[in-house]
Amino acid sequence: MNIIITIIVTALVVLYAGLFKAKKALLPLTLIGLLTSLAFVVTSWNTNQTYYGMMQMDNFALAFAGLAIIGTLFIFLLTQNYFSANSENTAEYFTLILFALTGIVIMVSYKNMSMLFIGVEIMSVALYILAGIRKNNFASNEASLKYFLMGAFSTGFLLFGITLIYGATASFDLDMINKYLVENPQSVSPLFYTGVILLLVGMCFKIGAAPFHFWTPDVYEGSPTLITTFMSTVVKTAGFAAILRLFADTFAPLHDFWLVPLMVIVCLTLFIGNVTALFQKNFKRMLAYSSISHAGYLLFSLVSLTASSMNNVLVYAVAYTFASIIAFGVLILVKQKTGNDNFESFNGLGKRNPFAALALTVAMLSLAGIPLTAGFIGKYLMFLNVMHDYHFYLVAFAILNALVGFYYYFKVIVAMYFKEGTEVELEMPVQYKVVLALSLIITVFLGIYPTVILNLI
Repeated sequence: MNIIITIIVTALVVLYAGLFKAKKALLPLTLIGLLTSLAFVVTSWNTNQTYYGMMQMDNFALAFAGLAIIGTLFIFLLTQNYFSANSENTAEYFTLILFALTGIVIMVSYKNMSMLFIGVEIMSVALYILAGIRKNNFASNEASLKYFLMGAFSTGFLLFGITLIYGATASFDLDMINKYLVENPQSVSPLFYTGVILLLVGMCFKIGAAPFHFWTPDVYEGSPTLITTFMSTVVKTAGFAAILRLFADTFAPLHDFWLVPLMVIVCLTLFIGNVTALFQKNFKRMLAYSSISHAGYLLFSLVSLTASSMNNVLVYAVAYTFASIIAFGVLILVKQKTGNDNFESFNGLGKRNPFAALALTVAMLSLAGIPLTAGFIGKYLMFLNVMHDYHFYLVAFAILNALVGFYYYFKVIVAMYFKEGTEVELEMPVQYKVVLALSLIITVFLGIYPTVILNLI
């Protein structure tokens, strides 16, 4: 609870600092608040505290909350001159991101379905505004409207599913719902089955899994790049943590029932995400379709429920988060200099900006799943998880899709090192160097020593 209170207080302090025109204090205040929250994550480890039967800060919640806070901290370090270049209301942007982070912490620690709904809504409302924060930009307005409409639509599925499960069990509490399934294996209410499917659909909307992905490319492309970074990493990770807590734990006794629709979603997500990314000429849009394919790989953790499923998701989420932060960080620098985010903008980057090119190369290799990167370990663990139940055909299908991914990830590497371009020299602030360097170290280190977080939960 201290984590949530600290983030909320930080958001309000930053908002008031903006009211009194203390612009230079916004980032330091935000970083202090996030570091304090991270300290509470560390001190709460192994305590397994439960608050009012509604939230549970176990190691699972703390691990994903810590990842969300670190990811958000890195994203805030990339804000130098980013928001102020387009608006004077920088404090409001910071506050909205912090409020979204509050919802995310609730999402990864809920013990009651009402708290899941509250966490999703706190996060979503802030993101609707952030997506359309550039009021004079048509693409940003379109992204905000699409995100709002699709978000409201998916919330309807989510809320209706929760309602049906409550109708079947007379409880919102996850332990009571699980107890109902264990004690009534042969007489589960039809309402419950319908509720499970609606919840699966609603959560798949939130994480951008196919066939509920159609909002993702336009929203990611139209939103400010920094907000897209937040949505693609921290928000997606929180969505998976919420799904994992619900399906891998509470709904585990009905695994055979929801496995079939889940496998259809996994196959569609992998195929549509990878194949569509092949034809993109815009780097940001390619990353959007790439994020859809990664949603498919993360859903592998639910195909076979094992003792290591949660740890495997954490490893994959860490790998994906920091590789994506590098990719979007370099994209922000390139776009500020060239004015567009097509692959051609990266031509010749390796000659004049070797550090940025190296960081982006490692990020692309990690996202593609090349050995000695965290992304390879993440994919390997997901495939190994599915092999426990001998789903060889699913693993073969996923490997074929991963091979497709090699092509579009290597397009930007080829552009940086083997194509002639304007050879624009990027102006890289110290904060960007710190974020790229730390993300690079984490990506390579976990690719070599994954055991550091492999048994964390």
